[in-house]
Amino acid sequence: MSTATDSVETDAEHETRHPSDLDYVKIAILLGVITALEVATYWLELNNFVIVALWGMMIVKFVIVISYFMHLKYDSKIFRWLFLGGLFMALAVYVVAFAASGFFVGDWIG
Repeated sequence: MSTATDSVETDAEHETRHPSDLDYVKIAILLGVITALEVATYWLELNNFVIVALWGMMIVKFVIVISYFMHLKYDSKIFRWLFLGGLFMALAVYVVAFAASGFFVGDWIG
């Protein structure tokens, strides 16, 4: 049975593992660099590889944001798995939508 003191200790433990202001600045710079790379794909001649690159960068940014800004890195792992499950379902919807529109038909890689 949980008591009020257990809750207080857990809250205090959660606060001690909170990112510092410097950590948030580093994360913001990293997200800015990834966003710049995403924007740069507009001007690069990468053929359809750009979609794979953009999906990869999208996943990295999603994980960074939910881990640090939504504090899932410091919470229970079940919350992390719930968000990742949503990400995998969203990716599956994209793949199905692309397949239904005929995106994968033909020479889309080369």
